[in-house]
Amino acid sequence: MPENPYLTRVRTLSDRLVAIQKPIQILDAIKWPNHIQETFFATGEKELPKIDREFYKQQALSFDDQKVYGELLELRRDIKRQLGNKDGLGRILLDTVDQYLVVIDMLRHRGEPLFGESSIRLYGSAHEKLRGDRKTLREVGERLCAIFSSPAVEHLKRPYANDIPACQAVDLLARKLHTYFNEGDIKVMLSNGIVSDAAAGGDTIKLNESAMFSELDLQVLEVHEGWVHVGTTYNGRAQPYATWLGVGSPRITANQEGLAVLMETLTFSSFPIRARRISDRVTAVAMAEEGANFIEVYNHFREKGISRHDSYRVTQRVFRGGMVEGGAVFTKDISYVKGFVENVNFIKSAIESGVPEILPMMFVGKVTLDDIPILYQHYLEGTIAAPQYLPPMFRDLNGLFVWFGLSSGMSLVDMGSVKRHYRKLFDKLPKTAPLFEASADIEIN
Repeated sequence: MPENPYLTRVRTLSDRLVAIQKPIQILDAIKWPNHIQETFFATGEKELPKIDREFYKQQALSFDDQKVYGELLELRRDIKRQLGNKDGLGRILLDTVDQYLVVIDMLRHRGEPLFGESSIRLYGSAHEKLRGDRKTLREVGERLCAIFSSPAVEHLKRPYANDIPACQAVDLLARKLHTYFNEGDIKVMLSNGIVSDAAAGGDTIKLNESAMFSELDLQVLEVHEGWVHVGTTYNGRAQPYATWLGVGSPRITANQEGLAVLMETLTFSSFPIRARRISDRVTAVAMAEEGANFIEVYNHFREKGISRHDSYRVTQRVFRGGMVEGGAVFTKDISYVKGFVENVNFIKSAIESGVPEILPMMFVGKVTLDDIPILYQHYLEGTIAAPQYLPPMFRDLNGLFVWFGLSSGMSLVDMGSVKRHYRKLFDKLPKTAPLFEASADIEIN
């Protein structure tokens, strides 16, 4: 059959975008060396880290920003000329190119106020309202922090110790993932160059070689990094024309991280400390945006009883690339809570609107929720390929439909009145240990 000129243009423009953005490494450009943490603790946690504009100037970018910026502008002109502003796939491409232009502006201003302004354009602010709601992200984050730091959490603790060294965790996690992915499609490896305990990139999951893991951690990594981050990468790479769906720009971060947290929840892999850690990130971003400096944010978490290591980690994530004095920070960490809420609302809305069949498209690649109706239409036309790697509850939608259908129906209930009713009963309960104690002898399969 003769080639479709439109699809040829989409594929050519998409491939150009994939190639142009490849050398842009945001997290690599803003990372802090390990000695910054060591110095902070050695000086009694009283001195701001020695990170400023001059520090970042000495950390060269991994790409020629002038050259890449020019290539993006040229690609933008070609997309508008060849696809036009009214074409659905063309609009997604244009939005993605525009995001990378802002990324370059952000990285050019590391350690400066403009870094924070660009970060908000890319990832949003902790003070913005959720899509279609009156609540701000900070309000939601604070509410979640209160829930996941309540005394009741102590009653749920089980003896899942962090006693699995990274070298062993690599093999255990690889074994788990090989039941979901085709053989050879995913790699799990050690790394000494990541800030977090684990990170996914392309078809690889990296574990921090100095970290220790629990069985619960590995369950989270299996669905969060594996099923979502790597799975959507492969689904995007398998696209015959929209090849940009295999790479992620900041515009898709909230959807990706929110979907990953949602999968942790749907598979009962998460746990209160993990949920608290994610909620704390919103508070950290909000405080830093309001002008709190590194030490003030760090001390806030120490006063909440969080360890030195974890308090430093959540604070460092927010201030990397920005100003340790506060005001201009890296706001990406609001994406987990923001994306979770928006993904749940999207699923509920799709079910209530009678179009649950679009839900598997959440895994078709690196997408935003606004992209999905456009991509679904092109899927029906044969332009977009169905996702190959799809979690079981999204492959057979019956259980998902019932779960979120019931959840939507429950929204009619006056929970304030219900809680007041049950509180009278709960207040009479003695403060005891959990009914069931988990065995201390846990076998890791």
